[in-house]
Amino acid sequence: MKRSIVRKEVIPFLALFGSLLIATAIADALLHLLDLVWVGRYLGIPGTILILLSFFYSMRKRKLIRFGEPKRLLRLHETLTWLGALMILVHSGIHVYTLLPWLALIAMLVTLASGMTGQYLLDRSRRDLSTKRTAYEADGASARTVDQEVFWDAVTVDLMKQWRSVHFPITLAFGVLGLAHILGIFLFWQWK
Repeated sequence: MKRSIVRKEVIPFLALFGSLLIATAIADALLHLLDLVWVGRYLGIPGTILILLSFFYSMRKRKLIRFGEPKRLLRLHETLTWLGALMILVHSGIHVYTLLPWLALIAMLVTLASGMTGQYLLDRSRRDLSTKRTAYEADGASARTVDQEVFWDAVTVDLMKQWRSVHFPITLAFGVLGLAHILGIFLFWQWK
């Protein structure tokens, strides 16, 4: 019961986010090894489509669509976003030469991190904090002792509650930057 939220929730979250970066490096290395670097150039298209499909969850949550179970759509949202981000990261590789794609890439990573924070960490951390409080109270601890014992966990949960204030605007910024990048590609593509 003494395990902190940081060890129980934050470190696994960082491992999941790190796995995305590691999977990107492996996929990019394989494309280079197999002399298929050109494939990475086109992975941005299916990656973008997967991310757009992941928005069915947000649409359902805001009652813009009526089909689908919210819980299943949330899992689909998480999976499609992770796979789409992987494809876009491989697409970008280390071959980004202008500012706009870098900005879109950074916005995507922040969007992904903030979304994972909200889903992966906040719900679990709230439950863990509540369980700890209940356990201390069941052991007969005073309210003051309970507050002292869970202080840092409570501070961590309070900080994580701010994720929505970052997630929505950065998602919007990612969308605008991604769209600008796509339009720039169409404008400057060598249409031969």
